[in-house]
Amino acid sequence: EGGWDALVTDQPGLMVTVRTADCVPVLLHDPKRRVVAAVHAGWRGAVAGILPKTVALLVNRFGARVEDLRMAIGPSAGLCCYEVDEPVLTRLRDVFSEWPSVVSPLDTGKAYLDLRAFVRRQAMAERLEAERVATVEACTICRPEVFYSFRREGVVKATMVSGIALVPDR
Repeated sequence: EGGWDALVTDQPGLMVTVRTADCVPVLLHDPKRRVVAAVHAGWRGAVAGILPKTVALLVNRFGARVEDLRMAIGPSAGLCCYEVDEPVLTRLRDVFSEWPSVVSPLDTGKAYLDLRAFVRRQAMAERLEAERVATVEACTICRPEVFYSFRREGVVKATMVSGIALVPDR
């Protein structure tokens, strides 16, 4: 595939970014250890544990402390519009016992998935403090005047970029 779903740095002045068009952008920051991360959490990455893996990397390699982490969850496909099929639901059920809390079943055997809520629940499972997790509750699919959406357009016309950087010491 040739890409990464998370970038981490402790280098001041170096911005790490993630491009999304319906997937969940996540930014992490430990202000005490001075380390930041940008995470791309699509359903595959979220189910594969990209957020817990990034938190573990921040802690184990950069010395971050979970209790100091701050997290921002950006705009993405919302529960209102993000329809998924049985293969996605099966993978979700395999890794997340509380999966009914983030899906809204449809009569067709498909369901709407609240990917932002799933990512937030993963953060809580990693012991991030709820008051340190900010979420933009905006759906990229049903807000064409504001956001790009692969699901809505059927093609990648453009993407949004979310980034974070440490301010250099003065």
